[in-house]
Amino acid sequence: MLNAFKIHIEEQCSFLKNSRLVIAISGGIDSVVLAHLCHKLNFNFALAHCNFNLRGTESDADEDFVLDLGEQLDVEVFVQNFDTEAYAEENKCSIQMAARELRYDWFSELAKQLKFDYILTAHHADDNLETFLINFTRGTGLNGLTGIPALNDNIARPLLPFSREMIEDYAKSEKIKWREDGSNSSRKYLRNKLRHEVVPILKEINPQLLGSFQNTLQHLNDTADIVEESLNAVAKRAITHMDENHITFKISEFKKVNNPKAYLFEMFKDYGFSEWNDVVNLLDAETGKYVASNTHKLTKHREFLILTSCHTKRWSLSVAEVSRSIEVQKGKVKTPIGILFFDEADALKNNSRTTIFVDKEKLKYPLELRPWQTGDVFYPLGLKGKKKVSKYLKDEKLTPIEKENTWVLTSENTIVWVVGRRADERFKVTDQTNQTLKIELK
Repeated sequence: MLNAFKIHIEEQCSFLKNSRLVIAISGGIDSVVLAHLCHKLNFNFALAHCNFNLRGTESDADEDFVLDLGEQLDVEVFVQNFDTEAYAEENKCSIQMAARELRYDWFSELAKQLKFDYILTAHHADDNLETFLINFTRGTGLNGLTGIPALNDNIARPLLPFSREMIEDYAKSEKIKWREDGSNSSRKYLRNKLRHEVVPILKEINPQLLGSFQNTLQHLNDTADIVEESLNAVAKRAITHMDENHITFKISEFKKVNNPKAYLFEMFKDYGFSEWNDVVNLLDAETGKYVASNTHKLTKHREFLILTSCHTKRWSLSVAEVSRSIEVQKGKVKTPIGILFFDEADALKNNSRTTIFVDKEKLKYPLELRPWQTGDVFYPLGLKGKKKVSKYLKDEKLTPIEKENTWVLTSENTIVWVVGRRADERFKVTDQTNQTLKIELK
């Protein structure tokens, strides 16, 4: 296997040879063999071990084993302890998902801080097959059937072409020691159930299963390249505007293709949408109709679909922050929608969309900056009476995206300013004003 691994590195992963590497190591056979192979090829690497504290003394024994392995191979070892159960409970996710998030977040931070070029994981051909089957049983698109990527950003998987059997044979022939994780034999996890009950039957049916599977993956990845090329061509014609807040798509471009639903799925699948018939129906819906996910919103506006992210932020501005801004002369307070400048004004000038003048003594702190909400009411400066913010924005003929990105500055829940639009009459400067405050958005 060493010779095959060396050839694979030369042909497919030569970028690893002169890089600083950190190997994600559990103490199990796969990652231990990867460490030994990298040592044989004189790679510049360190080991990184996560102790998830899920198996009591066994977890500690895994940690000790990895530390000993580091000494044996004469490489540096990094260890991080996690309270995985507490993280899972706090983030309302499974133990497996919690461990995955903790693991990869730490690896990423470690690589960034210590300037490692690549993080190596020991995923192999059997892992790839199991992942394919998991995605297949749960339902997925083409991308879910193209396998684990050999290189994903700075995460490299040099063992992907090699089977679990090859890895075990190499470990035994080289008398390599490793740690057995008892949870790997448990049938309660889907991956283990597939590994111990389904895959053996498939291999019995086809002894060359992994080879056939690799060929299938290659065909699927080739097809994925064609799909991506076609998708990029449609996206290039459909996207009319893109910035950090939204993307605008021409509906006519989706209607030109033979299968609009397929293109809509591929275009928007990463934004959390699940009701794809509703997404398709937006093509012929009335202006203002939308489909929302937990993170994004897709809105029909005339001949366009507008994709935006869902914001629920509030921004509190204390009297100390405002005072500090004033004291440092045109000091600034950074907010999600730009920089607010607060400054005492000697002379009153006309209000504009981006600059207002208010009676400072009428403000109550903390001020709050937030997206406008249904039911919000204000008194537009220069007009008599109050008006709903929703009606004001409609009268201003704002697009859905402009409405989505409209925020208000409030004082004790009373609107001071529809930011970037209009100030409120109740805070205007009068003959009785003693202190004038200038607020400017940039």
